[in-house]
Amino acid sequence: MPFWRRAQPRGGELLERIDEVVRGPGVRSARLPTRAGQGVRGAPSPEILRQVRLLELRTRGLVNSLFSGEYRSVFKGQGMEFAEVREYQPGDEVRSIDWNVTARMRRPFVKRYIEERELTVMLVVDLSGSERFGTVRRFKSELATELACVLAMSAVRNNDRVGAILFTDRVEHVVPPRKGRRHVLRLVRDLLVMEPVGHGTDVGVATDYLRTLLSHRAVVFVISDFVGGALERPLKLLAQQHDVVAVTIEDPSESTLPDVGLARLVDPETGVEVEVDTSDPRVREAYTRTVTEEADARRRLLRRLAIDEIPLRTSDGLVDPLIKFFRTRETQARRR
Repeated sequence: MPFWRRAQPRGGELLERIDEVVRGPGVRSARLPTRAGQGVRGAPSPEILRQVRLLELRTRGLVNSLFSGEYRSVFKGQGMEFAEVREYQPGDEVRSIDWNVTARMRRPFVKRYIEERELTVMLVVDLSGSERFGTVRRFKSELATELACVLAMSAVRNNDRVGAILFTDRVEHVVPPRKGRRHVLRLVRDLLVMEPVGHGTDVGVATDYLRTLLSHRAVVFVISDFVGGALERPLKLLAQQHDVVAVTIEDPSESTLPDVGLARLVDPETGVEVEVDTSDPRVREAYTRTVTEEADARRRLLRRLAIDEIPLRTSDGLVDPLIKFFRTRETQARRR
């Protein structure tokens, strides 16, 4: 059971203040817009508010101490935005002359640009049945929530907009991109309390919706274990419009089938039950080979589509993989 589902009723003025920040002053309950699924309903419990606050405190320290410089150096916005054409003045850069307007007006005009710094960050988070699994420190869904909080806090600290799409085999909930701490806290709360209707995984449903939601280029983090469903077409189409980063969340026990004798296994996404003799070496070998081949195929696909990957494991922290990703991206940018 995830740590935020273990109800531990608590009260006090602190929780009331957190509640006001998360929901907004004077709001007694909340139902945010969703495209499908049950969505986010009702007033959050004191335990949920406490977990939102704990996540904020924990991730704020990471953002302030480790990721502030890395985030800004890697994600610098969309470059220069055209502002206007004005008449040439002594001292203007000759390379900025607009020759078409100059020829039409018969006197020199230059293009003026302004630096476009604002960035949109979208978190596409998998809530399928396979995410509610973990054998070491936490569930995969818990790690995904903590990562989403870190990325959202980093975006807000740099005055960027951040939004989220929560999906299974359907779009379960949509948080449109906005700025501000209150908005981030609402986003985190939605991740904690979301009760998805679907159990399967369909990345294509989420990416298709995202491509219709955003009209401009954004940084998109697809956070999933990528178990089930087609990947190539949705990721390829998404990468043509946006800067896509795939965050792969795994649990160590998924790579090796333990020797526990005859076992009944249930697919968390389809509900199909099978009985497996885990004592048979051939069965364990075939399982390990299949899992390895699927992981290798996914990595080859991401490389072919020029999509960066951040591999995370429930047994480890997220600090080292994120710092490695930021520094690798910065090195690649310098080489271009």
